[in-house]
Amino acid sequence: MHDYFELHRLSDDLIYQFDRRQREDGTFAYQRRDQDLWIVFKPDYGWVAYDETTHEIQGRVWETLPQHQGDHPHPGIWVSRKGAKSYVYELKYPGNETTNMNSQNSDRTQQYPHK
Repeated sequence: MHDYFELHRLSDDLIYQFDRRQREDGTFAYQRRDQDLWIVFKPDYGWVAYDETTHEIQGRVWETLPQHQGDHPHPGIWVSRKGAKSYVYELKYPGNETTNMNSQNSDRTQQYPHK
């Protein structure tokens, strides 16, 4: 289980930090340190940035299908949408570069076996 991760925005190297927290409903999710923005697990979508008020997905992992996601957000490329803008990020678990790289490589093999 990971207690912390970072989303690195690829366009300008901005880094957002997220901590694992228990929510009011008893589930665990990851909250951004500087805002009330959460990465939560939704059974149909996997781990996503989700606005509970509007029921909109605002960000998600790009290459990993929900059935291949585990008990924490998957490292690798994530995308977000804010209004008319989209951003590309890399989710990293600091100090655990081996896990970050192995997870990315195994997912490509699972999702694209013809390569």
